[in-house]
Amino acid sequence: MTASAPITQDVLTLPRKLPEGGKINIVGLTREKLREALIAAGTPEKQAKMRLGQIWQWVYHFGLRNFAEMTNLSKDYRAFLAEHFEISIPEVVSRQVSADGTRKYLVRIAGGHEVETVYIPEENRGTLCISSQVGCTLTCSFCHTGTQKLVRNLTAGEIVGQVMLARDDLGEWPKPGEPKDEARLVSNVVLMGMGEPLYNFDNVRDAMKVVMDNEGLTLSRRRITLSTSGIVPEIAKTAEEIGCLLAVSFHATTDEVRDKLVPVNKKWNIETLLNTLRDYPRLSNSERITFEYVMLKGVNDSDADARRLVKLIAGIPAKINLIPFNEWPGAPYQRSDWERIEAFADIVYKAGYASPIRTPRGEDIMAACGQLKSATERARKSAKEIASEAGL
Repeated sequence: MTASAPITQDVLTLPRKLPEGGKINIVGLTREKLREALIAAGTPEKQAKMRLGQIWQWVYHFGLRNFAEMTNLSKDYRAFLAEHFEISIPEVVSRQVSADGTRKYLVRIAGGHEVETVYIPEENRGTLCISSQVGCTLTCSFCHTGTQKLVRNLTAGEIVGQVMLARDDLGEWPKPGEPKDEARLVSNVVLMGMGEPLYNFDNVRDAMKVVMDNEGLTLSRRRITLSTSGIVPEIAKTAEEIGCLLAVSFHATTDEVRDKLVPVNKKWNIETLLNTLRDYPRLSNSERITFEYVMLKGVNDSDADARRLVKLIAGIPAKINLIPFNEWPGAPYQRSDWERIEAFADIVYKAGYASPIRTPRGEDIMAACGQLKSATERARKSAKEIASEAGL
């Protein structure tokens, strides 16, 4: 009997334990939580709303990290803030730039753990791919990130901090008193980095509230895409409490194949997942759902798969992103041939669905889809070990 990949790894998802009595980090607090923290530290309740607005603008519009520079606050109040609070974001350990302009940041968070964040510049937009967990809760057999055990969930501050560090690196913060530049280098955010965002729902939701706030980072919900492998109970909550666009790591058209590729399918199978997705565009006022489909040679790339796929998603406003498999050392799969990918795309397109083939970006720096893994964890297992763990 062949081994079967576990649905989730046998580890406890630990929230970050904050040091007792330390300064409170402002980054990642929602407006409501920041207001409460200011009052608890001694800000008079009548002033809290005004102070909140001022601090929020300095931190998220201008990218300031030093209370002393917040010139519209009195010296005493600046000293008070410095005593009780800090403005802290994760540290960039290394930054690699691909031949195609993609930037990959290795980012250190509290506790010395590392995650990866990727910036992808395109002609008409710049997309930042951010992580939500250290490692991943899931064990999808085609994904390099999934071979790294889950360590812990990221805090809301560590998620927002990834957007801020990218803006630091790109020099994107406006200067006080200067005209506002409407061109956005980070114009889109995708929660497609390390981790399953819906297994860290509360922190992801709070972080996105901060990112979407129109007096700071001001990214609209239509410029944020959350990618999930199909954590059914959290999908309706995502529509109601975040309302961003949704992408689903689908990757197979039968339960038998999806069980191997995306083991969480054993918990919530294709039918259950699709029934839940049918309501999403209505609940979130979202235009359509993106189905992500990695092209694996001889596994899920036949004409029959393409026809089954369009039949399965019938009635769901959708586009299908075909992702040529990004190989990594020891990967148990190969990328589908280009002609096969194009034939698959043609069937999907003729059925009335947009079926862009995603151009692999940043492969030379291991920054492409499914390749992210902290450098410290990048132990190269043999193909045999990985295949046996994945039950292949």
